[in-house]
Amino acid sequence: MSFRTGVIVAIMCVVCYVLSFAQMLLPIPAVAKGVLWATFYGLAKATQYTAIIILGKAGVARIRTLLRRTDKT
Repeated sequence: MSFRTGVIVAIMCVVCYVLSFAQMLLPIPAVAKGVLWATFYGLAKATQYTAIIILGKAGVARIRTLLRRTDKT
């Protein structure tokens, strides 16, 4: 798989983390909130590890390099 695929999966990971905690603002029963949290948090963890596997060591180093360049400018 490509670097782009790994980045897309990493973005999906962030979205799942946001959804796992944002659902606490919904006016639904606590049980439903717990189920939604567990579901989205589990998806976030699964996509996080999938992105790391897809990117690999070289991909993570590439992202770090890109982040360092944008911080200095």
